[in-house]
Amino acid sequence: MSGIRVCLVNPHWSFEGSIYFGCREPHLPLELGYSKALLERAGHEAIIIDGHMDGLSLDEIRRRVAAFRPDMTVVTTAPSYLFWRCAPPELRVPQEVIDTIRDVAGDMVAVGPHASTTPRAALKKLALDTVVMGECEETLVRLANGEDRRAIPGVAIRDAAMESGFKITGGPQAAKFTDLPALRWPDEWVRKHHHHHHRFDAEPTGPGAEVEASRGCPYSCSFCAKENFRDKYRRRDLTLLLEEIDGLIAQGVEYLYFVDEIFLPDRRLLEALAERPVKFGVQTRLDLWKFDMIDLLGRAGCVSIEAGVESITPEGRALLDKNCKLGTDELTERLVAAKRVVPFVQANLIEMPTDDDADIAAWREVVRERGVWANDPVPLFPYPGSPDYRKLFGLPDDQAWERAMDYYLRQFAQFSDIQEGRPLPLSALERRAAE
Repeated sequence: MSGIRVCLVNPHWSFEGSIYFGCREPHLPLELGYSKALLERAGHEAIIIDGHMDGLSLDEIRRRVAAFRPDMTVVTTAPSYLFWRCAPPELRVPQEVIDTIRDVAGDMVAVGPHASTTPRAALKKLALDTVVMGECEETLVRLANGEDRRAIPGVAIRDAAMESGFKITGGPQAAKFTDLPALRWPDEWVRKHHHHHHRFDAEPTGPGAEVEASRGCPYSCSFCAKENFRDKYRRRDLTLLLEEIDGLIAQGVEYLYFVDEIFLPDRRLLEALAERPVKFGVQTRLDLWKFDMIDLLGRAGCVSIEAGVESITPEGRALLDKNCKLGTDELTERLVAAKRVVPFVQANLIEMPTDDDADIAAWREVVRERGVWANDPVPLFPYPGSPDYRKLFGLPDDQAWERAMDYYLRQFAQFSDIQEGRPLPLSALERRAAE
């Protein structure tokens, strides 16, 4: 078949009333960038309309979509792969975008964690006929190629022939990922990307960017919403990754943030980064790093580490299924070792019943005196698709997001310190609810 025109839309995100605790700044829409590259390789024409990066109103998004005259339009339901695991539970923003462009968008498809975890609810709430479950890049190519949607794994559709009214083929899919091409972003986008995600050592003097060196995680921490997507750990081909990084550096990028679920020790990558004029940030578990690799991480240009500690007691880490082999003193030692070579090191903590408030305060003071910042423990949201949700409620159904939100609001009187007020229930945030 001849190629079709595909429009890939990242909404202009807003988070009023949401429990969302991720960064509010625009980030490069990596999932849409990869999708565009693979669609073009398959002979299709594709554009990205980034409402967040360009600060577009709903009317401006509509005008750009209409001007392109797409055969198929894709809308993502979470702000970039960086936050698919901790997405806003509500679908308010994608609902507004979809309703605004519906009559000019051609065939519409949604991708993201909501469809991956609760496909029927996503179809209902978004009033669409097709959603993609799991990593979307390769599946979008199959949809654009005109394959039978009833037979494509990882696709959920409305289907009047089914007694339920829906057909869900297989489960969420994982892309090969390792061979995804080096992304090329427009110079204008890169110049606009002033944000250096989770960087605190210096003010930006040039653009920042997000990149992905690996995908998935070999661990199964109870709080992580990855059971239904981004589960299998894969490393990207280093040659392709460095080609992308070198292109970004040539565009003036001075800081990279690796969106990897877990940035594991990789000597070849770190040695390559050490040869390049760029700083970077990562999220990782320092219990998985030996001291010589921590030193190499610093020499390679790392200036920011989000280190998953979660609990200051072995019992708390065991409850979270961290599979951590080190004691708290040994974890502290690695945090301090990292701070000697990396300007900013954060120890992430989660509110746990095993951890005494006074002990937490004392430990935070100990690491603070040695330069490491540890956050006030945050309440745990049982994301659908996480083991914690399954332990509490069983497998996710059409009401999973509502159930998790109601539980969270009942359990906790205080929330994340970056939330502006008490979060609202989904019924107050979404334009349509799953029945």
